Amino acid sequence: MFMWDVKMRGGYCAMGVGNWELGIGDWLPSRNSRKAEPGDSIRLSVDISSLNTFATSYAAAWCSHEPGRVASFFTEDGSLSINGGAPSVGRAAIAAAANEFMNAFPDMVVTMDGLAIEDSHAIFRWTLDGTNTGPGGTGQAVRISGYEKWTFGANGLIAASLGHFDAADYQRQLQARA
Repeated sequence: MFMWDVKMRGGYCAMGVGNWELGIGDWLPSRNSRKAEPGDSIRLSVDISSLNTFATSYAAAWCSHEPGRVASFFTEDGSLSINGGAPSVGRAAIAAAANEFMNAFPDMVVTMDGLAIEDSHAIFRWTLDGTNTGPGGTGQAVRISGYEKWTFGANGLIAASLGHFDAADYQRQLQARA
């Protein structure tokens, strides 16, 4: 089990130092629950096996070519930022960002390469394989690896994801000539 401190935006949290257990899509509060106030902190205990299941399902959502499935892993007001760009905030915006990749790479496969815990964040390591045959595509095969740094909300969903990959290598692969 790993312990994380989480800042609340609303919802319910355990009073004081609570014991929350990660489930797919929701947290199960311990005794003494109370309405959380914005800025409250709680401590979550996370079962790495459940977190691994969550991350594996997240990778599968990217492979589904259903942008809404990716967005469902985020809180209602969650955010996804890629390589320091402007964040996509809210499920509709996250689905739109996922849809851009899904359209660009109709054969896209995302695999989970690893999962780690760093401070109060989960680090999801991934590899994307696909051919850029979507509208305006170059027809080039791309294989990029990267990671997302996740901050979880009290409901067990991703509140913020900071995604990173080598953009220069990605551009080189898109423009490569056989």
